[in-house]
Amino acid sequence: MKPFMDADFMLSNEVAKKLYHEYAENMPIYDYHCHISPRMIFENYKFANIGELMLGGDHYKWRVMLSNGVEEKYIRGDADWFDKWKAFAASLKYCIGNPMYHWTHLELRRVFGITDILSEETAEDIWNRANALLAKDEYRCRGLIEKFNVKVICTTDDPVDDLEYQIKMAKETGNSFKVFPAWRPDKVINIDRGGFVDYMNKLSRVSGIQCLNLENMMKALVSRFEYFHANGSRLADHALDTVPYAVPSMHVASEAFRKAMSGAVLTEAEVESYKTYILVELAKLYKSHGWVQQYHIGAMRNCNPTMFEKYGPDVGFDSIDDTCIAENLAKLLAEQEARHNLPKTILYCLNPKDNYVIGTMLGNFQGEGIPGKIQFGSGWWFCDQKYGMRDQMESLAALGLLGRFVGMLTDSRSFISYPRHEYFRRILCNLIGEWVENGEYPEDYKVLGELVQGICYNNAANYFEMKVD
Repeated sequence: MKPFMDADFMLSNEVAKKLYHEYAENMPIYDYHCHISPRMIFENYKFANIGELMLGGDHYKWRVMLSNGVEEKYIRGDADWFDKWKAFAASLKYCIGNPMYHWTHLELRRVFGITDILSEETAEDIWNRANALLAKDEYRCRGLIEKFNVKVICTTDDPVDDLEYQIKMAKETGNSFKVFPAWRPDKVINIDRGGFVDYMNKLSRVSGIQCLNLENMMKALVSRFEYFHANGSRLADHALDTVPYAVPSMHVASEAFRKAMSGAVLTEAEVESYKTYILVELAKLYKSHGWVQQYHIGAMRNCNPTMFEKYGPDVGFDSIDDTCIAENLAKLLAEQEARHNLPKTILYCLNPKDNYVIGTMLGNFQGEGIPGKIQFGSGWWFCDQKYGMRDQMESLAALGLLGRFVGMLTDSRSFISYPRHEYFRRILCNLIGEWVENGEYPEDYKVLGELVQGICYNNAANYFEMKVD
């Protein structure tokens, strides 16, 4: 029996061990999509304790605690951090088969060097030992980033954001990593959701262009896009919970915008046409400026209205949607391609049923001499675990080019989620090792090492127009 989480954790064959330890383990991290705070990075935030560091903002851990019957005051409520930490520690033993068990112990080992198993019995001792380290300057935000050899971080930013902290960090010298903004214009696109008029008023104020009609709104949006581009952004992200498509019409989109601003109810056809029009116009901007667009597809958000009313979004009450995506996604990408405006694109699906949809969709729109122009994004959110990541990579390998894959990202609000890259790399090396051991690919370490290091870091560094040096 293998010991728990030893040096060869999740590496079940000799080829996998060689690939991981000699090629993957020490590669840098290119974290091209996350939700960490640029302000906290700039200010080099000092965490008060391991409870704040591990549990603050981590909805994955909150779901575990809630499922274990922990009271809300110890999850999102006002209990002190030590009591929250103890409640999480008491819940962890039930996570057998859940990636949370692995993630938590990887975090303890890689951040603090603590190899003890977290439980009710060890919670206080681990609390004290970790907090003693957190008191040191090297355990502030920047030290944590440097500990994991992170070279690039792309934050997630709204078009109305001022990018204050990314701009300040860009002026600094001597940092071992760079922080770039990434553009997420969901509030512009979601014309059918509450707060649209208020958001347009914000966009008007920030851009200095009154968004009285669609034409002016697009001018305001382009102005903000150019501001993001001037400040280093080369990456856009869209949360397409369902993929919209209707024949894009400026006339229909203009009328939809007018109605939304007046408070009128839109038809489904008007909503779809407006969203398609905006996505096609944005793709044109992305293409002309050398950007990458990301489509995150298939989330069912805010499923518990009571908890949404109490806590707002992104706190652990979302799920996987099962809407069909293939036809609309094909039409949306074809619309961009027909206008010669399809940029480099990463497609993520939250529902594993769509793995083969995405895997086959890629091949329809590759080209322009760009290796892996259209990417299948890494196992995302609920699929960010051993089975989900493996399924995604096997689907990509069977239907496309795994060797051109841009690899893992944290998609996290936590400053200690970087061990998830290690988790991914171990799964990757084990999968490839199985193929080699089974005689399905040659045992040529020059080629295998190049493939593994490409997926770990080099492919992303070549794919995105955001350079470390």
